[in-house]
Amino acid sequence: MRPDVEAMKRRMPLLQYLQNHGWAGRPTGSRHECVGLCPLHTETLPSFYVNTAKNLFYCHGCGQGGDLLRFVELYLGLSFRDSLAHLKQQLDPALFSEDALLRHTVAFYKSHLQSHDEAGAYLQQRGIRDSSLIDRLAIGYAPGATLRGFLTDLGFRLDLLLQTGLVDERNRDTFYRRIVIPCYEWGRIVNLYGRSITGVAPHRFLPRPRGGLFAWHTVQTSPNTIVVEGLFDVLTLWQAGFVQTTCCYGAYLTEPQFAQLCDRPEREVFVAFDSDANGAGQTAALKLVQRLHAAGLCAHAVTLPERHDPNSYFLAGATAADFQACLDEARHL
Repeated sequence: MRPDVEAMKRRMPLLQYLQNHGWAGRPTGSRHECVGLCPLHTETLPSFYVNTAKNLFYCHGCGQGGDLLRFVELYLGLSFRDSLAHLKQQLDPALFSEDALLRHTVAFYKSHLQSHDEAGAYLQQRGIRDSSLIDRLAIGYAPGATLRGFLTDLGFRLDLLLQTGLVDERNRDTFYRRIVIPCYEWGRIVNLYGRSITGVAPHRFLPRPRGGLFAWHTVQTSPNTIVVEGLFDVLTLWQAGFVQTTCCYGAYLTEPQFAQLCDRPEREVFVAFDSDANGAGQTAALKLVQRLHAAGLCAHAVTLPERHDPNSYFLAGATAADFQACLDEARHL
């Protein structure tokens, strides 16, 4: 038996678990035995015995017996691994919160980034080469097929993984073959962004709020702020030295995100949305600039070459000086 299993059973005696779940037993025979109605089948005469010295149970009615883990497997219909996760959760609920789950998930994905060539190749393809930036933002990779086992071995319940959206109804990794970037809000991970390296369903978030503007705690004190649509635009501009860049995860700000931009009336805002062929990005940028003007801020819409966003602009050969020229032009329009 694994040492962690034995340690867990010592911390949670079988009788204590049963009593916590409503089982009423009475002493019988030796001082180490209790008997009561069996929780595993319907009966009217007590036939379920618990030996507290051996930490074992046996039911003379249904013939089932074993230790605490075996009882949980039978009572809740769980596998051995999920039973162990359930018991660890019972013992230390604070260690298995959603916050802890996301922290462990990010660490797991981060540990896989360097060991999968396809992940490094995709970042190179998108022009993201600064290893210190990748490490600072805890960027990772989801290879698939291994996250569930890793998290349940730590003690997280499968139902929490499903509830959070990290695995789907078939227990598959939601972010399979995706570069994963955590979204933080004041040091707390509030969501994960996954960018597919295969092009299938390219953008994915967990089904939960995305929080405020990306990395706002690092941008907030800057006298001017660049707002872009996507996280790869943020990475590109940070890498080029424009560390005052943030992202709204699309072309439309939520009310809390808009309030963040307006928390300092002296802030100058540059909106560098995608230069779409259909004009959607430019239209959204102009609307945001108008809202910011109405709120009393100085704001400008940045014009990029047609069909470019900041990431593709740099991939096409633009330099930091070229992008700065776009900012200067927007300021003087």
